[in-house]
This record gives sequence, structure tokens and C-alpha cells, in this order.
Amino acid sequence: MRAQWNSKLGFILAAIGSAVGLGNLWRFPYIAATNGGGAFIFPYLFAILTAGIPILILEYTLGKTYRSGAPGTLARINTKFEFLGWFQVLISFLITVYYFAIVVWVLCYIGKSFGCTWGDDTNTSFFSDTLQITDSITQVGGINVSLLLPFFIVWIVVAIIMYGGINKGIDIACKICLPILLLCVIVIFFRGITLPGAIDGIAYMFTPDWSAIAKPDVWVAAYGQVFFSLSIAFAIMISYSSYLPKEEDVVNTAFLTACTNHGFEIFAGIGIFSIIGYMAYAQNCGVEDVAAAGVGLAFVVFPTAISTLPALNSLFGVLFFVSLFTAGITSLISIIQAVITGVQDKWELSHSKAVTVVLVPAFIVSFLFVTRAGLYFLDLADYVANNIGIVASGVIEVILIGWFFKPEKIRAAANEFSNFSIGKWWTWCLKIVTVIVLGYTTVSNLITYFKDGYDVYPLWIGVIFILFLVIGTIVLTLVKGKPSFYQKPDDAPGYDD
Repeated sequence: MRAQWNSKLGFILAAIGSAVGLGNLWRFPYIAATNGGGAFIFPYLFAILTAGIPILILEYTLGKTYRSGAPGTLARINTKFEFLGWFQVLISFLITVYYFAIVVWVLCYIGKSFGCTWGDDTNTSFFSDTLQITDSITQVGGINVSLLLPFFIVWIVVAIIMYGGINKGIDIACKICLPILLLCVIVIFFRGITLPGAIDGIAYMFTPDWSAIAKPDVWVAAYGQVFFSLSIAFAIMISYSSYLPKEEDVVNTAFLTACTNHGFEIFAGIGIFSIIGYMAYAQNCGVEDVAAAGVGLAFVVFPTAISTLPALNSLFGVLFFVSLFTAGITSLISIIQAVITGVQDKWELSHSKAVTVVLVPAFIVSFLFVTRAGLYFLDLADYVANNIGIVASGVIEVILIGWFFKPEKIRAAANEFSNFSIGKWWTWCLKIVTVIVLGYTTVSNLITYFKDGYDVYPLWIGVIFILFLVIGTIVLTLVKGKPSFYQKPDDAPGYDD
């Protein structure tokens, strides 16, 4: 019998935990600020309504209806669709192995927060002292021994959670981590808005540049952030929802997950940019001079800001990095579970055996990202996974379901147990709006990458990551699974129905 969530709350918290990740804290505020500020909210909301929520409803309904992970769900609709499920699973595997490194860095910085031991030069502290970074991606430099202890700690924590399964692992972990995350972010928010210069940081994030709405890149950024933020199109939400009872209201849950996630993004963004505004005030410079995205914000800019706070610096540092750690753990376990579910379903493995089959190779490969060139590999793998893999996966998914299956049957399944029904707008968003936007984004990203590459990295290294996704998809699709893997539930619509 397939495992189920202990309660609806457990599923909602797990789904929110997957969506509320590091990207909410260090990516969204900067993306918004540099893509029109307050004006970015309009394309962003449009992207949520036309792609984010519709695809979230789609994936929740698919998982619950076909009771399998992404590969099994798509194979049960049509065996020719199975390849997409494995493509999504391999994207999740790629993200898993580099996401570990980020959580490891965060754990290191929880320790550094006591006494703010990153010093005055946070740039040197992070890149030279913590990462011991080499000059280029081709200079691997061997394993960074100083990261091994936190590396093993993170792996042990994640292994304990994953071997616990849906009920005794992920459910409990999310119920512990999310309240801690919320508490930390609330403290960051209220401390931030009370600091001198906070209003300048908030203004930088929200002052609208209405001309930005006319730029295609801003709309592409909005759709990209929605996919990145909601964990859609890379097997997670199909996997999670496959453990739901048949009577679950997925429409209401999808709206709740999306609204909670995006509300959290804005709330956290205000707190973070308030502190960046204070940092600019303290250094007597513009907010744009100190703002950054990604690792630059988390490990360089924010430690500097924390050091300049008038009081309770260590406490505030611990709260910030604990919030990153809990957000990272809840996202990481959801990504791994997407891989585990796919493997377990196809070959009817026990849960513990499936966890071992996934974690052992992931553990080995993840060492690449704690080498002295680990940041370079992470940056490139993240670009391939998000800008090429997830976007391509999303457009293929909506084309297969919207144009080569029966989206109205999926809509009927979604509405069957819902408090309020979704109308035909849902179908047309999937078939028209999302296909056009994601199709344009996918083609544009591929042309840009193969024409100009990404940053200073050799093209061939990125191609290796792409070939891993493509060849791995072919192999896993061709290997025969157990008969039950292809057998759809009796009440689920089939391709020939």
C-alpha cells in the first residue's frame, strides 16, 4: 500500500517547505529590484496566475490521480510520455548534488555568526577562507577539507529524514523547520524596518520603473522566478501529491501554497532590503552599490550588514543563517524525494532500498561541489538546471498534457473534490499562454547558451551537464520497469479513454 501524509497540514507544510527555499530569501528581492522594482509585481502576478498556479494545480492533480512520481504518472497517461518524467527526475538529481554544497556553506556561517568571525573583509572570508576558491573551473584544486565536517553533518541530517519516509521523516522535518524559519524571518523583518536607511532599501526594491514592463526580458525573468520559486516542472510536486488521499482538494491547496510562498517572498524581501538599506546608510553610499543576488547577498553583503548593526550582531547573524539552513533543508529533502519516488515506483523497491540507491551516488557526486572549484561547478550546474532544464521541462509538460492528452479530463479530476472549481481559463493558460512564453524562453536560452556560453565557463563543461540529463533520460526510459509501474488506477483517465 502506498504511503500517505499524516494529515493535510503535513502535505501543505511540505509543499510550502519545498517552495519556500533559498531563492525566496536571496533571489526574489534582487530579481524584483533589478527588473522594474514595484512594476515587476505586475508581470510576476501575471506569471503566477497564468503559469504558476495552473501548473501547480496540474501537477497536484496528476500525482494524486495517477498515484505515482513524475515518470510513473506520465507513463500511465501514455508510455511515450515517460521520458519527460525521467528528465525531470534527473534535473532534481542535478540540483540535489549542488544544493548540498549551499546548505554546507550556510552551516559554516551559522558557526561564523558567533562573534561575527567573518571579520571586516567578508569577500575574502567567504571566497578565500571558507571556499578556498581556485582561479577557474578547470583548476579543481582537490577537496576543501575545511568543509568536510559540515558536509557530513548535512548528509547525516538529510539521510535520517529521508530514511524516515513521508510520515516519520519529511512530515516531521517540515513541521519543525517551517515554524523556525517563520520565526527567524519575522525577527529579521521587524529588526530591519526599524533601522536607519531601511526606507531607502525598501524603496530600491519597490519603486516602479514602468518602462520595464515593455521589456521581454522582464517577463521572462518573472516566469523564471515563478518556476524557480514554486518547485514546478522538476518532479517534486507530482511526487509529493502522489501520497495524497483521493479525496484531497488540490485546487484549494495549490492556491494556498502559491499565495503563502509569494507572500513570504515579499515579506522576507522587505526585511532583507531594509537591512541592505541600513548598510548603504552606514557606508554613505547608494543601495544599488551594496545590493547583490545569490551567494553574494547571503555570504558577503549580509555578513557585512550584520557586522554594522548597532547591537545583537551575533544573534541576528545566527537567526539569518538558521533561516537559510531550515529553508535549504526543506527544499533539499523535497528535491531528493522526487528522485526517490521515481526510482521506487518503477522497480517496486522498498523505501529504504530506494533511498540508498539514490543517496549513495548523490553523496559521491556531491563531493565535486566541495572541491576548491566547487562554486564554479555549482554556478554552471545551476544555470543548466534552471535556465535550460526546468524551462524546457515546463514547456514540454504543458504541450504534452495540453495538446496531446485531454486537459479537460484533468480539470474534471481537479474539480471533483474541490471547494471551488477551476474554469476553462485554466486549460487555455496551459495550452496557449504558458506554451508561448516558455517556448520563447526555452529557445532563447538555448540559442544564447550555445552561441555565447555562460559567463567565463568553457562551453564543453556545460554540455556535459546537458548530456547527463539527455542520455540519463534515454537510459532510464528504456530500462523496463515492473508491470505495475505502467498500470494506471481504474478511475484515472487514460490516453485512449
